Amino acid sequence: MKRFSVSRLDKYVLRQLLVALAATTGGLAMLIWLTQSLRFVSLVIDRGLSLRVFLELTGLLIPNFVAVILPITTFVVAQFVYQRLSGDRELTVMRAAGLAPSRIARPALYCTAIAVLLSYVLNIWIVPASYHRFREYEFEIRNKMAAFLLQEGVFTQVSPTMTVYIRSRDKDGTLRGIMVEDDRQKSVHATILSEHGRLEADGDVPKVVLFDGSRQEIDRKTGRLNVLTFAQNTIDLTSADKSDDVRYRDSTEMSLGELFHPDPRFVQARDRGKFLVEAHRRLTAPLTAFSFTMVALVAVLAGGFSRHGGYGRPMAAIGSVVALLALGLVAQSVASRDSALIPLIWLQAILPGVLCAAYLFWPELRQSRDPILPGHGRAVA
Repeated sequence: MKRFSVSRLDKYVLRQLLVALAATTGGLAMLIWLTQSLRFVSLVIDRGLSLRVFLELTGLLIPNFVAVILPITTFVVAQFVYQRLSGDRELTVMRAAGLAPSRIARPALYCTAIAVLLSYVLNIWIVPASYHRFREYEFEIRNKMAAFLLQEGVFTQVSPTMTVYIRSRDKDGTLRGIMVEDDRQKSVHATILSEHGRLEADGDVPKVVLFDGSRQEIDRKTGRLNVLTFAQNTIDLTSADKSDDVRYRDSTEMSLGELFHPDPRFVQARDRGKFLVEAHRRLTAPLTAFSFTMVALVAVLAGGFSRHGGYGRPMAAIGSVVALLALGLVAQSVASRDSALIPLIWLQAILPGVLCAAYLFWPELRQSRDPILPGHGRAVA
């Protein structure tokens, strides 16, 4: 029988694994993006965002989706490709050609190594940067850009305490028929009417310059109405509560250095455990791809070939991965309350893969280390 070429066999299986991994990860990431982006449809409807801005905003979430699902899709691809090789009798031919389990599993380990490296790049650099940009962009849209997205004939809520209506907008940007409902001062409700005006920006603060108008104020305590006419008046379209203009950073958008050594000015001592857990999660999440792949390889390569196929071992592998995912969430939860339990996160990520590798490869390794005495053959069971 003609023996397989080592490099050709690796390329043959690895190509199937990488193509399936790219297709599965990309398709699932797009599906998750589609479902999650529905949360931001209100920005398009209420704020009048363009499709381009909507795609730019939600597209910044895609690296985070890929980082989460990549270990899972690596398991799915390894399970599917090797199960198909088994069903097509290709694994039987490989074994008949004298290939050991470690040799057959090598393409899957190569694919897993690529997935692990990509996961580290995503978790440590790309995801924090893209999520930080997403939070900044969303904050800017909700609190600042809204003032520049005023629509004709629509009551636009530019902030929780201010609503603006314009009758029309000229080609040069002049606003006509302006009405502003201003509730930023708790003691006074103001209604501002103006014949025309224009939008301006003072740094990051949007302002509108009003001409030929009036300001009507009602004192909530006395009920007295005060009317003031003006030839020109400038008002800013932001909330009077400056705390609304402050955006606190999420742990997902922080670097590893910031998570391990958070700034005490912005992070309370009781929350340091959550930041440490997030840091260790980023370092261990890529390693789960190795453990999941080893579970798939044990399910396919361990044991003999079944002529009638079988769903027992694949279903057991899927159940094992689901259990490991749940165990990881539990480990992160308990470690966030007690930092001394953080090693559980590492054990959950690495130990299953090590045990599966030992179960699959140890008999082969032990056999290769058995000495062969001169004149004696190796005992065959």
